[in-house]
Amino acid sequence: MTRQEFQNLCQTPVLLDGATGSNLMAAGMPKGISTELWVLEHPDIIHELQSAYTDAGSQILYAPTFGANRINLTRHHLEDRIQELNTTLVQYTKKAACGKALTAGDVTTTGRMMEPFGDLTYEEAFSAYQEQITLLAEAGADLIVIETMIHVGETCAALDAAHAACDLPIMCSMTVEADGNIFTGGNIKDAASTLEAAGADAVGINCSVGPEQLESIIRSIHSAVSIPVLAKPNAGMPVITDDGQASYQMKPETFARHMKILKESGASLLGGCCGTTPAFIKALKQILEE
Repeated sequence: MTRQEFQNLCQTPVLLDGATGSNLMAAGMPKGISTELWVLEHPDIIHELQSAYTDAGSQILYAPTFGANRINLTRHHLEDRIQELNTTLVQYTKKAACGKALTAGDVTTTGRMMEPFGDLTYEEAFSAYQEQITLLAEAGADLIVIETMIHVGETCAALDAAHAACDLPIMCSMTVEADGNIFTGGNIKDAASTLEAAGADAVGINCSVGPEQLESIIRSIHSAVSIPVLAKPNAGMPVITDDGQASYQMKPETFARHMKILKESGASLLGGCCGTTPAFIKALKQILEE
């Protein structure tokens, strides 16, 4: 997919998928393991989930390559399988898309903090991201998404690496607090401007809070940039159960009503994060069509 084709697509609302991680845990994935390896070993589970998103109306599916960069994989002693994981998981998603949806190669934080908050340098981050994104592009990803980022510097390193690795469209989304502030400092409005200047094709937020808390934040981002705005929030704020599990209480219809407001506030790429399921995407599609 070319960058111009992506911009043309975003002239009307584009439906993303919903959560991956919370649905995999509901399907039996243990905590503390490599999500990517578990998905590799359970192809039927990810196929069922992503096929359901396709059927619900998702136009872009996120490949389950979230943490498949070398720095993160080293924690699980899987760095020697980086090519296998990224290549195979993109292929899983393309199969589930069945020609009806695009596949986004999914990239996130390395898990180490960037300087000055930690010891991760720009050069180390750039190298890790360039390696992964090259593999995602070679595997057939239609575009790249850099998501759930908490540091503008690391996001820029990933964005620079993506431009060095391929010519695909690049979406960037950060996770923020309810007031729009970024956890490592600064605010999402300024970050969005910085990312647009660095060559992002879309910017926005994912995870963070529920859609009911994001109207002013989406308006702020929309006012700051000339590229498409992305909104992929959680299904409201979770309730922590006695056994430490996050339980999301928002219903699909409620989520969809709030997401329609975010669309009216300037978001053109719409989906869900933690706690959302294919039912949420189906409800979102219905309310947008109405």
